[in-house]
Amino acid sequence: MKMKKYIAPSIAEAMKSIRAELGEDAVIINSKVVETKKLFGLIKQKHFEVLAGVDQIETQPRNEHLPDLNQEPIKIHSTPKQQETIVGTSDELKKELADLKSMVKSIQRQSHESNYPDQLVGMIEFLKQQELNEELITEISDELFAHYQKQNAEVTQKELWQLVEHHLRLKLEMLPLGGLSYTKKFINVLGPTGVGKTTTIAKIAARSVLEKKKKIGFITTDTYRIAAIEQLKTYANLLQAPIEIVYNSNDYKNAIEKMSNLDLVFIDTAGRNYKEEKYVNDLKELINFDEEVESFLVLSLTSKEKDMEIIIKQFSDIPINKFIFTKIDETNSIGTMYNLMIKYKKGLAYYTDGQEVPEDIKEANLDKLLDLFFQGEFK
Repeated sequence: MKMKKYIAPSIAEAMKSIRAELGEDAVIINSKVVETKKLFGLIKQKHFEVLAGVDQIETQPRNEHLPDLNQEPIKIHSTPKQQETIVGTSDELKKELADLKSMVKSIQRQSHESNYPDQLVGMIEFLKQQELNEELITEISDELFAHYQKQNAEVTQKELWQLVEHHLRLKLEMLPLGGLSYTKKFINVLGPTGVGKTTTIAKIAARSVLEKKKKIGFITTDTYRIAAIEQLKTYANLLQAPIEIVYNSNDYKNAIEKMSNLDLVFIDTAGRNYKEEKYVNDLKELINFDEEVESFLVLSLTSKEKDMEIIIKQFSDIPINKFIFTKIDETNSIGTMYNLMIKYKKGLAYYTDGQEVPEDIKEANLDKLLDLFFQGEFK
């Protein structure tokens, strides 16, 4: 392997020089942040030292543009030689390295995609627009390309779309899909503020009464928002169901006892900023997540995927049975829903597509989810 050290004010500038001199096949071997002190230590300048290398497949004459590692490192922007202090791993360095990895993956992916025939480019762009994650897109794209080559380009667009559908089907078919099991009495509906949790509870509860003829009740722990309590009271009155407001663990135990004769009890938990661990711990102290409970985590598809991942991780100690995704009608890309299900190996109970109660909610099944993703693209 031919190696070379680069010194630059940022990782991005180092990468430019690495690609220009070593080519797209170069790999980063090591990198570190170095601080240079000037004027008796009053002024500090930071730069990055990046060691890169490239494999040499064939023995070739020495290339004057690829000097040995023993030579002086190339300085992209020259800096005076001063006393240097190696800075340990820091958040800033971690961010720079994360950006570097992302940049390398992006370059590799773009280079790879440039080999795809025009017939596949539009399909890959569709997957990107749906915001399917990059790893999954790469898997699907490679499978399409392999099939395309095997068939000597004698393949229809519909056949290619069916391959994409089959790939997603294999990813999703092992996950539990579908609504309430009706084998558990208590239905915990959890989720952050603003996801439409109370309205979603009302939709599920109304269907339990109208379609399954169940005797139901409501418990709310959302004592922080008066509007939420009043909203749930309205739904309870319409469904002729009892409702209990819970402020502490004793209230919760009493409410459970009062509703011992019912088939289903829907528990509307407080909508809080569950990116903060404190609120999740408060919830665990209040509610008993035992075997009689079926729990669902409600997330809005209008939220950022990274924010939803933080919330999912915060709830990792609570036995969440399935996701419920809301506001599907308020977004043009739904890949996030599939990304999270596949990544966390968590099934889907329902998704909602409007505010009407109980109409705008769909119970998840595999065929519906695939139709929803492709939006009739190859039907």
